[in-house]
Amino acid sequence: MTDRAAAVAAWEALFRAQVQVMRGLAAEFPTELMSFNEYDVLLYISRAPGRSLRLKELNRHVLISQPSVSRLIDRLAARGLVEKTDDPKDGRGTLVRLTPQGFEQFRRAAILHMQSITDRMGDSLDDGELHRLTELCDKLREAQEERLAQPRSNTPTVQ
Repeated sequence: MTDRAAAVAAWEALFRAQVQVMRGLAAEFPTELMSFNEYDVLLYISRAPGRSLRLKELNRHVLISQPSVSRLIDRLAARGLVEKTDDPKDGRGTLVRLTPQGFEQFRRAAILHMQSITDRMGDSLDDGELHRLTELCDKLREAQEERLAQPRSNTPTVQ
C-alpha cells in the first residue's frame, strides 16, 4: 500500500515545479513567431510520420480542448503553416500536414525554445538527475495511460 501522504507530497512537488518551469518558459517563448499553443500543436505534427497527423489523434495529445484545436488548426491553415485534407482511409477524418513554411517557422521557434528549456533544466539538475527525472515521468505517464485504457470500476470513496 502506497503512503498516501508521500503520494500527495510528490504530486504537489511535481505540479508546483511544472507550474514554475512553465511560467518561465512561457515568459521567454518567442511569441513573435507563434503562440505557445500553436507551438505545441506543430510539435506533435512535426513528430508524426510524413509530418501529417489525423486531427482526432492530435486532439489526444495537446493541452487544449478539441474545439480550440480545430480553431487553432484553421488559423494555422490560413497562415499557410498547415494544410487540412480529408483522410483517404476514412472520409470522416481530417489529416493535418505541416507545410514546408510551417516546418521552417516551427524550427525557428523550437531552436529558441530548446535553449530556454536547456537553460532552465540544466541550471537546476545535472545530467544524471535529468535522465532519472525523464525515467520517472515516463513511468508515471505510462501508468496513467494504462489506467485510462482500463474499464472504470468503482470511483474512490472517502473514508
